[in-house]
Amino acid sequence: MRAIVFESPGNLALIERPDPTPGPRDVIVEVAAVGICGTDTHVFDGEFEGTQFPLIPGHEASGVIVAVGSEVKSFAVGDHVVVNPSTTCSECEYCLNGKGNLCREWNGLGVVASDGAAAGLLKAPLSNVFKLSPETDLYQAALIEPLACAIRGYDILPRKMGEHYLIYGSGTMGLLMAQLAPRAGAASVTIIDTNEGRLEVAREVGIQHVYTSANQSSRDLWDVVIDCTGVIKAIEDGLPRVKPGGTFQHFGVAPSEATADYSPFRVYRDEISIVGTMAVLNTFGRAVEMFEAGAINSEPMISHSFTLDDYSEALDMFRAGTGRKLQIRPNDSQSRILA
Repeated sequence: MRAIVFESPGNLALIERPDPTPGPRDVIVEVAAVGICGTDTHVFDGEFEGTQFPLIPGHEASGVIVAVGSEVKSFAVGDHVVVNPSTTCSECEYCLNGKGNLCREWNGLGVVASDGAAAGLLKAPLSNVFKLSPETDLYQAALIEPLACAIRGYDILPRKMGEHYLIYGSGTMGLLMAQLAPRAGAASVTIIDTNEGRLEVAREVGIQHVYTSANQSSRDLWDVVIDCTGVIKAIEDGLPRVKPGGTFQHFGVAPSEATADYSPFRVYRDEISIVGTMAVLNTFGRAVEMFEAGAINSEPMISHSFTLDDYSEALDMFRAGTGRKLQIRPNDSQSRILA
């Protein structure tokens, strides 16, 4: 099969790899689509802690099963599926206490040590595979993995009815968090991005309050502020905008060595809660159900698809903030502009 390989930080190649074969409790998925996200750029740049090179990237994957292991009974060749990329040791204190996403041996397919989906075929553990309805669009379904991360983000938040949300970043995660906010009880949702094109997508998916700066809003403080950028300037701008007694959530992935300035006194005086959210935890099945129930407007979010030959172009385009969600479709013959 053909595959993109991150050979070392900053170096990638399109190479031929042997087709994977399933172990007893594995399935082989012919990849329909795999999204590019900020984590991929951090991995490529050597900024994601624990990544082992060489590595096939790609963790937002959908596709069709083409082979199953000898002990697999719940899936069959031809099933349409999405794949949860998170794997854990299942033995440490975090795993045993129901916090597997905090496992010190956490391994994301295409992120840490196991190959991902930027290839013609993906080998996935049976426990990480989720069946789709046959009528579900396989390309759109690649958004289920980030949706599962967004649902985990809301599991962490207090989710009180009638609160006001401020979200930094109108990329994939910001758009998903913004679309889920009313379902979590938000009275209003404001989204901030310096990229006007991305703000237009926010309007398309139904977000009413969209600005290039929070200073443009008539509101000064919000109950919940969520950073979906990982950008230090955005974090430093957002945390002071949390209402006393409110919550700030770090959702975006910042470089592991990055630090941000904030006022410890204000966090103390105003009882500000600062929370993180890591990957997924018992949210993937819910994400499949919510996606298939139409909880998000996914179609405007995907703007371009690329073949494996054009992976570098897609990565450069992502870094430039051009387009919307960018996908690699490893088994397609040509790249396309979709929206």
